[in-house]
Amino acid sequence: MEILIADSGSTKTDWALVSHDGTYRLAHTQGINPIHQSREEIEHILRDELCPQFSFEQLSGVYFYGSGCAPTQQPLVCEVLATVFPEASTIKAYGDLLGAARAVCNNHEGIACILGTGANSCLYDGTTIVKNTPPLGYILGDEGSGAVLGRNFLNAIFKGFLSESLRDEYLVWSNLTYGDIIQKVYRQPMGNRFLASIAPFIAEHLDDAQLQQLVANNFRDFFDRNLVQYSGTQKVGFVGSIAYHFANILRSVAKEKGYEITVIERSPILRLVRYHSRIDFGISE
Repeated sequence: MEILIADSGSTKTDWALVSHDGTYRLAHTQGINPIHQSREEIEHILRDELCPQFSFEQLSGVYFYGSGCAPTQQPLVCEVLATVFPEASTIKAYGDLLGAARAVCNNHEGIACILGTGANSCLYDGTTIVKNTPPLGYILGDEGSGAVLGRNFLNAIFKGFLSESLRDEYLVWSNLTYGDIIQKVYRQPMGNRFLASIAPFIAEHLDDAQLQQLVANNFRDFFDRNLVQYSGTQKVGFVGSIAYHFANILRSVAKEKGYEITVIERSPILRLVRYHSRIDFGISE
């Protein structure tokens, strides 16, 4: 007997096929987001990218945690999963925020946060999400995210708040012109992915004090506009590539704001493996 677990963001999906003894195998595909992708596109990713990596002869359950997987979108995701994995008797789709909460809080109270391409947070009571500040997406919100970090960076280099040398270095690094950037943001799909793709350049140039401040201010906005809405606990855990790669700055801002960070993980998938191994197979750590 095996279960399949997915943690999906807008950019990539981490998969784990977990056996009844707790052993597991990992795989990766592009991101799955039912808000931005059709049923056919999602099924294509599953059949063409995921299925060649695993054998599903003993599959009994599928647990999908995904960005954009709101209650209104969950039936669609379950239908696609059931089509691709008809042998699974249990198929569940949840928002990625519940996956983050189960991963970083387990069965304890705390604040769980996602800082990747997008951003989200919640107050978790050890079982359920009891409060969630709406993230609103990268145009209206998503403070702390890679997309907003990229947006703020582009704003700063083209409006003269960062040096011309840094602007020129980025344009060479990205092999893009100003016109190309406008096209990618406003004319092409997945503008959030493009904006978040700037994060590695920023991470490579953190010796620049202005970039350090840019990252720190993005995190400050996240705490001030999202976590301030929660009361009762100051313990907070993070998952996501932005939290992971800028962990030192994140820890500094959290301390400044009076929060205790319990964990920072690039991906919650291994913690979700442990969670479901306990819940589904009765394996304790």
